[in-house]
This record gives sequence, C-alpha cells and structure tokens, in this order.
Amino acid sequence: MARTLPAASHRRRRTTVPTVLAAGTTALALAGTGLALFAGGASAAVTNLVANGGFEAGNLSGWSCTGTASAVATPAHSGSYALSATPSSSDTAQCQQTVSVLPNTSYTLSGWVQGPYVYLGASGTGGTDPSSWSSQSSWNQLGSTFTTGASTRSITLYVHGWYGQSTYGADDITLTGPAGSASPSPSASPSSSPSSTPSSSPSASASASSGPSSSPSSSPSSSPSSSPSPSGSSTPPATGLPAHALTGYWQNFDNGATDQKLKDVQNAYDIIAVSFADADPANAGGITFTLDPKLATALGGYTDADFKADIAAKHAAGKRVVLSVGGQNGAITVGNATAAANFANSAYALIQKYGFDGVDIDLENGVDPVYMAQSLHTLASKVGSGFVLTMAPETIGMYSTSGAYFQLALNTKDILTVVNTQFYNSGSMNGCDGNVYSQGTVDFITSQVCTHIQGGLRPDQVGIGVPASAKAAGSGYVSSTVVDNALDCLATGTHCGSFVPPAKWPTIRGAMTWSTNWDAANGNDFSANVGAHVHAMP
Repeated sequence: MARTLPAASHRRRRTTVPTVLAAGTTALALAGTGLALFAGGASAAVTNLVANGGFEAGNLSGWSCTGTASAVATPAHSGSYALSATPSSSDTAQCQQTVSVLPNTSYTLSGWVQGPYVYLGASGTGGTDPSSWSSQSSWNQLGSTFTTGASTRSITLYVHGWYGQSTYGADDITLTGPAGSASPSPSASPSSSPSSTPSSSPSASASASSGPSSSPSSSPSSSPSSSPSPSGSSTPPATGLPAHALTGYWQNFDNGATDQKLKDVQNAYDIIAVSFADADPANAGGITFTLDPKLATALGGYTDADFKADIAAKHAAGKRVVLSVGGQNGAITVGNATAAANFANSAYALIQKYGFDGVDIDLENGVDPVYMAQSLHTLASKVGSGFVLTMAPETIGMYSTSGAYFQLALNTKDILTVVNTQFYNSGSMNGCDGNVYSQGTVDFITSQVCTHIQGGLRPDQVGIGVPASAKAAGSGYVSSTVVDNALDCLATGTHCGSFVPPAKWPTIRGAMTWSTNWDAANGNDFSANVGAHVHAMP
C-alpha cells in the first residue's frame, strides 16, 4: 500500500528500491546455470529466443513498436544500446515480437527496465500469461516463468510504458527455453490504442507489482464471454463476521498518524489488519512479526502480553484480527514449493502465538498466484474453521483477470473472505464498460468493483479500499459520503454517478481504509460515518 505521503516516510520505506523479486525468481537463477528444466523439451537446446533483445543492432530490428521508440546508446543497462520509448496520452509505446515456442513447455522471461510504470510480459501462451511491472529510476530486473499450452506454437513478448508518463528504457530482454519448430518473426504492428484511454497514469508508490498480463490498452470487457473457473466452493467460509464488514489497518509503527494500542482501535472495525509481517531472511518465504519498539515507547510501554490481551479483547467484542503480509516495501516472495511451505508454517506459528484469525495479503512487489495460493490453502487447513483471508491489492493488480493478483484471488476463492482493492494512488483507469473514470469518484470505484465481480469473485468477497484522510495516501482520498454513495450504487443501484452497474449486488462486502491511525487523526470520520453506513446495509 502507498501508505505514506512521499515526504512522510515510516520505518519500512527504503531510500533505494531493490531489484524486483517477481514470480519465478528461483527459476531465473536456475536458468542462468543452463539446467534444462523445461517440461516439454528436456532434450531440446535451451537458449535465448528473443531477437535483438539487447538492441545491440543499434535499431529496433525484430521488434514492432508504437509511438516514439528507438535504440539509444545511453542509458543502457549493458552493451552499447538499449530501447528508449516515450508513451503519449493515448499510447503506451509498446514494443513486441512474436517468438516460436514448443507446446507444454516451461519458459523464463526476463528483462531490465527503468522509468515510470514499465511492463514486461507475454500473451498468447495458452496458459496464465505472465506480466510484471516496476516504477524505478534505476535499472531493475523483471522476470517470470510460464508454461505454454498444449497447442501453443508461438507467443508474443511485449514491453511498454503507461499513458502520459515519461520515457522508459528496456534492455537485455531474454526468453530462455527450447526453440520452436518455426523461425521467430516480428509480430504484426500492435493494435491502435482504444478510443477511451486513461487521462493520467497510475500514481502508486514506486514499487514493483504484478500487473495485467496483456497490455493495458486492452480494457476489460463489460460482459466476459466466459467466467474464470476458480477452485473451491462458492459458499462463503464461516468466519463469524457480519454480512457487511468494515476493515481497518492498524500501524505497527509511527509515521505521523495517531499512535494506538490495538485495544484503542475504533469499535466500528470488524476486521483489523495488523501491519506488517516481516520477511524472514533465514527462511525463504517465511515471515516474522515483532512489535515496533519505537511505537511501544511512544505508547508509554506496550508488550507482547499487552498485545495478545488486546487481540483477545477484540475477539470478545466479535472482531477479527489478521496479520498483514507485505505492504508498500514488504519483499516477501513465495515462488516455489519450499517457500510456500515456509510461509504457511511461519504464518501458522504467529497465529498460534498471538491469536490472529488469519492473514491479509498485501504484496506489492510481485505475487506468484500458484504457490501463494498453495501456501494459503495449507495455512487455512492448519487454522481450520474461522480462518480469515483478506487481500488489499493495488488497483492495477485487479485490472484484468489475467493479472497475477486477480489470479491469486480466484485461486483462493474457496477460502477468501474479502478483497479490498486500494482505489487510490492509481490515476484514471478503464472501468468494466471500457470507459475511463477518474480516481476519487463514485464512478471510478463502482466501475472497478464491477470488473472484479464480472471477473469471477462473489460480491460478498469484494470491498472498497480508500484512505482515511488526505494525509494517508498520495492521491485518491474521497469523503465518507463518496464511499457511502458507491456502496449504495453497488448494492441498490441508487446514488450512482454516470456509471450504473449492470446488476445490483446487495451482498457487497463493505469497505476498508488505510488506516485506523489516520482515521483517528482525522476525527474518526471514516469509522463513524462509513462504519455506520456499512452496518446499516440490509
């Protein structure tokens, strides 16, 4: 979450952002050793299949690009040249090429990028199309692995920026795996941009995350021809929560908001997400949690015993307390079976120690929808009845069902309590009807929720995430009245803006805010007004 203003950092904000740890990091390392780990082509030669991936030809040979793009001598990640491309207000400056591959075969995609909102991915894989993105001024590596479908013979690789943003760079793009039977060739020119395009780009924090696995120039359909087939039952898990719930994040650090002991969290919050768990450097995929000693001092003393007692008191009041994993700078990677087991085991140990009811997944530095889902199912089986699973993806992470975060939500639909997408720090975006809506409006919120529900989530698994005050996020703060109107629009079709959802969803879950501390600093406006509205919904 973009949980501080750019100038108001807390203890987790880094002065430099590390290399992206996208899904498939382990596979990337193995690929570098030359090991043939490819399911459909163990006997085939493993090589880089990208033509002119380093742009060392001094031109864009092998690539088809839109907008303003060229090979430049500086800045380059390595060698003599790199791609430099500049998006416009109506074009993402996408460069792509078609590569011949083998069916039922695993491949690793990698590339170095720099600049605001740079995306690297592949489409037409016949499976889950990979995509990742970052927003960093320095060179950083994006990467992912994927397996082609049973009849896939070619795929399209792409790299692009975002509408209206400044120039981005890309270099050393590789696709590692056995070559297909046909010779790779440049793809046809990318399709023209849609008639309705975002008026401004995402303005989320400068951290990498999973993005849509196809170009954002392809907006979600208002009526998908087929719904995804998520695993598990469509029956809501038994969590003991009310039909409509209010979620708030409690800060385990001091960043200028009101410091709170957990017992002081406003009574209106049904789900309290303790922020945040830390990555265990000695246990890949594992997490740890300790109370911030600086916060404890600021509170006049706050011990583990106090904290556990406060959780027990919240339980007695009918509340649920979950441990939030990730945050804006939380680099926790679950990208293989070992990491999945470590995550589940360490999370369960913390749940037993403190009395948490479950976990909140707020990973903004990349997510593997397969192994994280595997881990969460393992954790749910350990916890048993009453397990609470919440998520707080950035808006771009839920833009398309092919995005990794959306896939994670669908893969855990059988144990998922609620996804409270962060409808802020995002700029303008396409809604489920293909039109562009400005951040900070009823239309923006309701059209994005529509995308989530049409993509396969139940209405009772979808909530609205907003900042508690203008100080709690870089952009996108809305008044409690806007949140209330959006809930009414989604549930009853009343108080809508220009966008009217194609159906009424009376079981819409509720709303979330960052954070209970910023809410307190803002006179408890969110919990008092939105809380009352949520709890009054039929």
